Amino acid sequence: MNKEDNFINTLFEQTEETKSAVTEIVNMPVSSIVPNFKNPYKCREEDMKPLVDSIRENGIIQPLMVRKDDKADVFEIVSGHRRYLAATRLEISEVPVVVLDISKEEADIILVDSNLHREHILPSEKAFAYKMKMDALKKQGKRTDLTSDPAGPKLNSAEKISQDSEDSATQIKRYIRLTNLEKSILNLVDEGRIAMRPAVEISYLTPEEQMMIFETYESDEVTPSLAQAQKLRKLSEQNQLNADTVLAIMTAPKPNQAEAIKIPEERINKFFGKNYTKQQKEEHILKALEYYHKYLQRQRNRDAR
Repeated sequence: MNKEDNFINTLFEQTEETKSAVTEIVNMPVSSIVPNFKNPYKCREEDMKPLVDSIRENGIIQPLMVRKDDKADVFEIVSGHRRYLAATRLEISEVPVVVLDISKEEADIILVDSNLHREHILPSEKAFAYKMKMDALKKQGKRTDLTSDPAGPKLNSAEKISQDSEDSATQIKRYIRLTNLEKSILNLVDEGRIAMRPAVEISYLTPEEQMMIFETYESDEVTPSLAQAQKLRKLSEQNQLNADTVLAIMTAPKPNQAEAIKIPEERINKFFGKNYTKQQKEEHILKALEYYHKYLQRQRNRDAR
């Protein structure tokens, strides 16, 4: 059982009534099921291939969790988007499901929480996941039984979200700010080229101003530091930001900036999957250098004998 489904079982194992309700598994036509189109988590190919192979050989062992759509005669996925996608690729006509009697807001909260503990989550995925949960909490209104302790202090949405997350309320607000970034800038954040704090500052710029930053990155291969991003934001608020000032700020030497070793990406990309971020690539390269250093040390020790 994966973390996603373990979370679902834990959440609903509260009473004998709910326990029996969620253990009733039925087969449902794939044509009657639709994904949650706001699902912030991506289905990566490196995850899909082994899943497709497993389902081809063994079938779907863990049922999908679905809920009846409020407007259409279909069932929306609460948990199991990757299993659903695998089933469509294999042209499976029916899949096992458990139908949950929950609201759209409850379903969105479960979707977010059941995937937050994945091993690799991009900043953009966290950003839209936290925003989805915050929107759901706000829509719930007085319905707080799934999100807070009625005997405890009154919490705002970010504080409630932080109770089920490794991130603080402040960090959650920062992630949600990232949803205001243009896609090209957000991609740079996912790739590790722009850090979180500068990205938050950039999120306050207009779409046109953000594209100036991206165009400067493309032409000069520079990204703003936190101090530079704060300066860009201040000029934007004063309506004094243009392409020339963006270029001047971003290409200015950064304090304590050390000379960097640059290796063209096309020379190293063949060693990595498509979804590796810049940070992950750096970690793998450093680990490979460490192993190579140990190998050379062993060779020297043998030669010295």
